[in-house]
Amino acid sequence: MNAFATDQLPVVVIGAGPVGLAAAARLVERGIEPLVLEAGPSAGTAVREWAHVRLFSPWSEITDPAAEKLLAPSGWTRPDGSAYPTGGDWAEQYLQPLADILDDKVRYGATVVGVARAGRDRIVDSGRDEQPFTVHVETADGREERISARAVIDASGTWSTPGPMGADGLPALGERSAAGRISYRVPDLGDPAVRARYAGRRTAVVGSGASAFTALALLADLAEDEPGTHAVWILRRGITGSTFGGGEADQLPARGALGLRAKAAVEAGHAGTVTGFRTQAVERDGDRLVLVDEGGRRLDPVDEVIVLTGLRPDLTFLSEIRLGLDDRLQAPTALAPLIDPNVHSCSTAYPHGVHELSHPEQGIYLAGMKSYGRAPTFLALTGYEQVRSITAAIAGDREAAERVELTLPETGVCGGAGLFDEPDAAQNGESGGCCAAPAALHTGIGAPAPSGGC
Repeated sequence: MNAFATDQLPVVVIGAGPVGLAAAARLVERGIEPLVLEAGPSAGTAVREWAHVRLFSPWSEITDPAAEKLLAPSGWTRPDGSAYPTGGDWAEQYLQPLADILDDKVRYGATVVGVARAGRDRIVDSGRDEQPFTVHVETADGREERISARAVIDASGTWSTPGPMGADGLPALGERSAAGRISYRVPDLGDPAVRARYAGRRTAVVGSGASAFTALALLADLAEDEPGTHAVWILRRGITGSTFGGGEADQLPARGALGLRAKAAVEAGHAGTVTGFRTQAVERDGDRLVLVDEGGRRLDPVDEVIVLTGLRPDLTFLSEIRLGLDDRLQAPTALAPLIDPNVHSCSTAYPHGVHELSHPEQGIYLAGMKSYGRAPTFLALTGYEQVRSITAAIAGDREAAERVELTLPETGVCGGAGLFDEPDAAQNGESGGCCAAPAALHTGIGAPAPSGGC
């Protein structure tokens, strides 16, 4: 296929979440045909799974300018920029209207199962760069399709691949067989069925970030109403002055308040702590579970386990594409040192674009939370800047692609989550940003944040 014919093909965007839809809006702005493939039945399918959780970021920091322009003729106006939406608000009031405007440029029930160069597997060099991409899709009704594309933007996020309980990054022995008693999400205790699952029971919470704080605070509230409810917080490290975050000194008050809620849950006796515990196995004790660490230490039995140990990218359907990924973070090689959580927090992750997001295979881009691999410091506004730069490069506008158009507030504008029933706590802050933490959510992808927040 010649270059002209390839240029007539659509750019396939994987995922109809915040960053995927922003990419589509940017492509439309550039006069390039997008085709957004969403595995779920609606826009922001992953975001809807944490609809009960309130973001730390206000509306002003979670909408994309090109998307707003696309929505404006329909009469859409952005909600109060200083208000903090829930995941459900974000999906219903912004993501779905944006997808509706894009109309047939968004396809639902389309799961991408493979991406390759047409007629070339990973090994073949000959003629590779001249071939379009072929995107293999399975539809909701079981059909298979192949879609040709001039470029591919993978904004599928990391929501579908939460980290396991095992301290070595693999499922603990017995973890899979105990799946019926293990959740990898912050529970929605407003749902009667979910509430009944934890009420009056002993629950282990594994993880150390804001999502773990959220789970502890919610279980503590439940304990006030339901006697016998108790949480056991499992930490791989010891408790230090920073374990509960910055508290009242935190630049992001909502995040600090959440850490203080978790601390209060421990001090009130609603949650116990177990430190230096690296889970190796999950054993049965009748209908209950016993966690065992690598040194053989066994904890008292629990009824339920909530695992909030972070998220990771699903790279399986990209196995025939030549990606350049950091061997630790699984982020693009040039991006990894800019977002390394050992060095950077939300507010110090440098804005970046197509240069840092490029791979040996030209024309393929990981964007949004997926581009950060296992790093937890992803920002919603950074994701929008990513796709602005990527789409400019696809359009051949190198000057715009290499220009940085994002200035972050000093406090950082991160995708984070707070307690769904406390909007006032967030609105008292000057900035709403916060890093996401395990299994609460991540702005920009609708995913729960990995462990460790910023």
